[in-house]
Amino acid sequence: MKPLVIAGKKFNSRLFTGTGKFSSGKLMQDALLASGSELVTVALKRIDLKNQEDEILPYLNHSQFNLLPNTSGVRNAKEAIFAAQLAREALETNWLKLEIHPDPKYLLPDPIETLKAAEELVKQGFIVLPYVNADPVLCKRLEEVGTAAVMPLGSPIGSNSGLQTKAMLEIIIEQSKVPVVIDAGIGAPSHAAEALEMGADAVLINTAMAVSADPVKISIAFKMAVEAGRMAFEAKMGKSVKEAVASSPLTAFLDEL
Repeated sequence: MKPLVIAGKKFNSRLFTGTGKFSSGKLMQDALLASGSELVTVALKRIDLKNQEDEILPYLNHSQFNLLPNTSGVRNAKEAIFAAQLAREALETNWLKLEIHPDPKYLLPDPIETLKAAEELVKQGFIVLPYVNADPVLCKRLEEVGTAAVMPLGSPIGSNSGLQTKAMLEIIIEQSKVPVVIDAGIGAPSHAAEALEMGADAVLINTAMAVSADPVKISIAFKMAVEAGRMAFEAKMGKSVKEAVASSPLTAFLDEL
């Protein structure tokens, strides 16, 4: 399986993970290690940047993990830029998952504020991975202002509803010149495999792992699904057709007996 490269950094795992909703920090760490994930996002609102004994950060202090702070909870570009600057100072990373969703019910990302914030953050030297609706036009605009990847949603955050935006995701994947990471809504390993088979470069999963009765075991299942989906994409699958096609040549040998 080919490694994934984002902003010059190589990842052997195409499974990115979140850190919310786990019942304990230790269980979160065990699940993330089992998943093989090398890029782990953490919401800035959930950590105490001034406290060295924060409840989450010690469990993410592992050589396998690269931190991807996210701005979940901000409502506009101004708040997102301020949060990004705080994260860079406290966590010493320029990487940022840009997430602006003012609507608390559906948590849908604001495309206008996201584009505005992305343009400014790129100018300030951030490596920006924006979480967005599955909008091919917006994804191209974000690519043009310099984002390192785009992260379109498969379905609403935490819904476990799978790739409800599949038709739009296929256009985004076809057009994109930066890595496409399917984020949000992936609830089963089969969803993750499908995303990679489609040509997505990676997926980001949180809720499906954290709320499982066995987060460690399902994390392993997601790891295997992502690897299988990517390997199938690289192997190039056969085309689907409507009519039957015999696996063996049709002959009339029975008539000759």
